[in-house]
Amino acid sequence: MVHYAENRKVKFDYEILEKYEVGIELLGIEVKSVRNGQMSLEGAFVIVRGGEVFLINSNIPPYQVNNSLKDYDPLRNKKLLLTKKEIETLADSEKNKSLTIVPISVYNKGRKIKIEIALVKGKKKHDKRETIKKRETDREIRREVKEH
Repeated sequence: MVHYAENRKVKFDYEILEKYEVGIELLGIEVKSVRNGQMSLEGAFVIVRGGEVFLINSNIPPYQVNNSLKDYDPLRNKKLLLTKKEIETLADSEKNKSLTIVPISVYNKGRKIKIEIALVKGKKKHDKRETIKKRETDREIRREVKEH
């Protein structure tokens, strides 16, 4: 399994409640670009509209700039492929204003490109400080164990 893109800020900014592995509908030039590692998930999020799920604000630049479609939009909304039951669960969760759906990573599974999305709740500033503190103490413990 090869990871093509990752949203590293998710674990720091949000508390992950539930994860989903979903498919994504891409154009041919987008598939090549993603496999080349040119996709960015920074600032991307997921919405549910009319019984369909879309990835918004993810950037996939064209694979070959000179050879791309004239009206190609790298920030276009991409449809995500989920089961009806998963879509209903996400739609119900999205109604709760404190919950958000964000992409975590893009990777391949066989020949398919998959996206891991998560239902998340935003962390408060003091929660973020605790995350930093825990990370630093874990690092110090590993360093001490390594020295002995």
